[in-house]
Amino acid sequence: MAIVELVMPKLGESIMEATILKWHKQPGDQIKMDETLLEIATEKVDSEVPSTAEGTVEEILYNENDVVPIGVVIARINDGAGNGRHEQQTTTIPQQQQQQQQPAPAFEEHEETSFTEVNSVMQDQPAAATSNGRFYSPLVLNIAASENVSMTELEKIPGTGNEGRVTKKDILQYVSDRRSGKSKVQQPQQPLQQQTIINRETSGSEQSQLPATQHSTPVTTSYSGNVEIIEMDRMRKLIADHMVRSKHTSPHVTSFTEADVTNLVMWRNKVKKDFEKREGSKITFTPLFIEAIVKCIKRFPLINCSLDGNNIIIKKDINIGMATALPSGNLIVPVIKNADQLNLTGLTKQVNQLADNARNNKLKADDTQGGTFTFTNVGTFGSLMGTPIINQPQVAILALGAIKKRPVVIETPHGDSIAIRHMMYLSMSYDHRIVDGSLGATFLTAVANELEHFNIDRDY
Repeated sequence: MAIVELVMPKLGESIMEATILKWHKQPGDQIKMDETLLEIATEKVDSEVPSTAEGTVEEILYNENDVVPIGVVIARINDGAGNGRHEQQTTTIPQQQQQQQQPAPAFEEHEETSFTEVNSVMQDQPAAATSNGRFYSPLVLNIAASENVSMTELEKIPGTGNEGRVTKKDILQYVSDRRSGKSKVQQPQQPLQQQTIINRETSGSEQSQLPATQHSTPVTTSYSGNVEIIEMDRMRKLIADHMVRSKHTSPHVTSFTEADVTNLVMWRNKVKKDFEKREGSKITFTPLFIEAIVKCIKRFPLINCSLDGNNIIIKKDINIGMATALPSGNLIVPVIKNADQLNLTGLTKQVNQLADNARNNKLKADDTQGGTFTFTNVGTFGSLMGTPIINQPQVAILALGAIKKRPVVIETPHGDSIAIRHMMYLSMSYDHRIVDGSLGATFLTAVANELEHFNIDRDY
């Protein structure tokens, strides 16, 4: 017989471990090629993992809720092949990343004149490392911060993960031993939340200060009155931590402006039926906004960067992240890679493909990585404007409000007049360590001007 060893796949550049949520098969069960074997969760997305072999599940090596390093054998399958001898081969499970178990409504329009999409909270949490090069996942760092484990202590914990990486099991065991007196408590010379760590992307690493909120040991609390207590799910905890870290990392400044998008609205209304008939895809406002953002990034490349210590890393690739809400209230940020190399039709198809993948739980890990600039629409529930939080390690995020008809003053060579126009507020939060108010406001105004001067006679 031939035994096929299935290992935990590499799920992204910064992801070094995954949590097993559920096994769909047990030892002795038959499984087909590409049939779902288990569900896993990473710091970015939840996934259904298919089998790469057909046969009988011989052995399952990890339990549900176990945190498993990348590259470790997690199961063995007897494919029934071979010539009687015991043969063994190792197969890496392919990257088939999916988002949430419920369908995700992404980038849909509810009204012709109202572009309403998502809130300004993103999930793109990177791994981290100390100056000595030893990397720690955000989960390990969060546990260390909440348990007052200093970076000095953390660096001395023996890691059982891949390449000596400290896993969730390792840090929890250390905390347990310390509480029971088995491990000597070291007073931190510098709190963990003040240590310098390195944010890692697929294109490199950027160093930034990531202070974490200090938590004390949980204390049972009683609540008066008629209340309902709901525990945050895993993704909501990650989002909350990512937002707090972003606020502690970047000094946020937000600038506001408004744009008359009447020409853009009228053009879309004019071409949308013909566009769908010709291209087989609906055109929404999303690709039109992305097109304007990309044009302005080319004129102001410092907006498309990150910070590595005292070095500003300007990204030559323009990868636009689109914040998208899920039915549960959680959010995800699919990324359009090399958006500057796509025309309007290409952008439209990319946006719709990512939206369909989100709705059908087919987003891959790579679909949410590598973003260099993010935009979100805070008009989801009719909001006119908002103050979005930067998606680290980026330095700016643009928020778009709902498009509303309003009476405005129109200046003409023949005098001023009042007309009903489609108006939209824009707001952009930026990292004041890198982006000054002049650059931030100038870029935001440039985007508004691109939208206002949209060519109503253009082709697509």
